[in-house]
Amino acid sequence: MLTAVKLALIFVHRWLGVALCLFFLIWFPSAIGMMYWDFPTVTPQDRLAKSAALDAATIVLSPARAFATLHTDQKPSEIRLDTFDARPVYRFRIGRNERVVYADTGEVRGDASADTMRRVAASWTGQSIQTPRVQSVDAIDQWTVQGPLRNLRPLWKFSWPDGQQVYVAQPTGEVVQYTTTASRIGAYLGPIPHWLYFTPLRQRQLAWTRVVVWSSGIATVAAAIGLVIALWVSLPLKRIPYRGQKRWHTIFGLIFGVSVMTWAFSGMLSMEPFPTERSPAPPPFRLRSAPAVDAFATRDPRDAIRALAPRRVKELELTSMMGEPTVVATLDGGVIETIPSLDSTRLNSAVTVAGATATTIDDYDAYYRDRRRERPLPVILAQLHDVDATRYYIDPRTAAVVASYSSRGWMNRWLYHGLHSLDFPWLYNRRPLWDVVVIAFMLGGTALSVTSVILAWRVVTPRL
Repeated sequence: MLTAVKLALIFVHRWLGVALCLFFLIWFPSAIGMMYWDFPTVTPQDRLAKSAALDAATIVLSPARAFATLHTDQKPSEIRLDTFDARPVYRFRIGRNERVVYADTGEVRGDASADTMRRVAASWTGQSIQTPRVQSVDAIDQWTVQGPLRNLRPLWKFSWPDGQQVYVAQPTGEVVQYTTTASRIGAYLGPIPHWLYFTPLRQRQLAWTRVVVWSSGIATVAAAIGLVIALWVSLPLKRIPYRGQKRWHTIFGLIFGVSVMTWAFSGMLSMEPFPTERSPAPPPFRLRSAPAVDAFATRDPRDAIRALAPRRVKELELTSMMGEPTVVATLDGGVIETIPSLDSTRLNSAVTVAGATATTIDDYDAYYRDRRRERPLPVILAQLHDVDATRYYIDPRTAAVVASYSSRGWMNRWLYHGLHSLDFPWLYNRRPLWDVVVIAFMLGGTALSVTSVILAWRVVTPRL
């Protein structure tokens, strides 16, 4: 009976290996690339870095007058003042939509003209406005496969001879994607093969999701069966009863089998195939609220720009903090200034009054982390005394909740991020130790995958 079970497991493992060996061989080496190269994307920080600084002399309209041009009864949940095409603009977030009003004329921004998009693209790259090759992008290509970009068409792609490529959305005139020769090569070495971001597959969202979930799920089963077989045939004999590639496959399986199995499983969790709750409820304390446009009649944005001179102001966020109109200024280089400045004592008091414990932390912890160390520090850690051990991390410069965690999100934190990225606190914050450990595991998985491909080829070729 046991012999029949063993033979059945070997049969299943062999043919699962034939089906998935190339997936494994793609995933492990590309994971090393993922450690150092991201898929190209444009963030709000990128847009601010590329935009012109605000000039108080060019701002004619107050926030209230600019908002009145939209002729809506809805109140904005967010107001920002920055530049577009070297002109000052107010950005009003109304529901899920953003409405943009030029602060110098009161004109509501509509679809961008061809000349506007060309200027925006040239300004982003610092290249000549006359030299790009221009293409209309009506279908998904390799660099616009992400979900948010699917609803921004038509897109226009501007390509320069030095390899820079800029995608501009005609409905807004904003740069929504930017790549260089280096970033595209990095993507092909990491994210594209690792996430199976191949354009023909990624164009079909449902098919791509199913391929990733089922391939990683079946890979977990294949790795688990392989580990069982390796132990079953080796432990009684106290040796490995194979030669050649099969022996090496068994050796690598015994050493790296557990990590391969958990890594495949945690990769499947990235697609959220099971119902999970990742984010806790909104905090019981209210540090920020939706701004009232009339509240800035006595706090003119132009005064904030002049007060911060000669430093270059890239953006002003007009908000309300603990009931007081506040201007949050982002300066050149990402420096944040708040007018009036925030009192951390008031923030701590507002948190503790709501029943939480407030502690200032100067480094990342198990639930607030960043491998590139770009998230704000220090932060105020607000811990609730509830059954979910809910935690909120507050940036004391802006009173914004920048991260949160509750025990209901343990699966995402530990089974996905913990197992897949090995971001355990004792290792994650110690680089290059983390790099060495992760690369060692990935090279072990790659070696196992190479032996899998060789053995799969030997199984298949006689039948061909």
